[in-house]
Amino acid sequence: MLSAESLRQIDVELAKYPADQRRSAVMGALRIAQTELGWLKPETIEFVAQYIGIAPIAAYEVATFYNMYDLKPVGKYKLTVCTNLPCALRGGVHAGEYLKQKLGIGYGETTADGKYTLVEGECMGACGDAPVMLVNNHKMCSFMTEEAIEKKLAELQ
Repeated sequence: MLSAESLRQIDVELAKYPADQRRSAVMGALRIAQTELGWLKPETIEFVAQYIGIAPIAAYEVATFYNMYDLKPVGKYKLTVCTNLPCALRGGVHAGEYLKQKLGIGYGETTADGKYTLVEGECMGACGDAPVMLVNNHKMCSFMTEEAIEKKLAELQ
């Protein structure tokens, strides 16, 4: 189900924890699986759970609790816009509205070409850089004015 390289990366995660605490590697293992496959199908979550030696429900609990895990297909670029209070006060809500209009989709939707999925996110811990946007759960973008959004979208072309 996962490539040898992804399994090797999961093994690296597992090595960080004592043998009786393998469950601690579930977040990293799910992230690795999602990075390879694009999203987490139920059978992927079960595979990861079996691979690290935990009950499938334990992996489901993590995958359904954190919004960084995608339980349905997303676009090539998942754009998560922070709209919590510090970002909202510095333009986060406007950044989200601008992206909705620019992409022609709402939060939780994917463009018809499958390129972008737009998500409203919780605090990303970068309030001093507000408004912020996260690209594919890995790349933090700061000070997301209309001009910065245009520049980022051009980079993603």
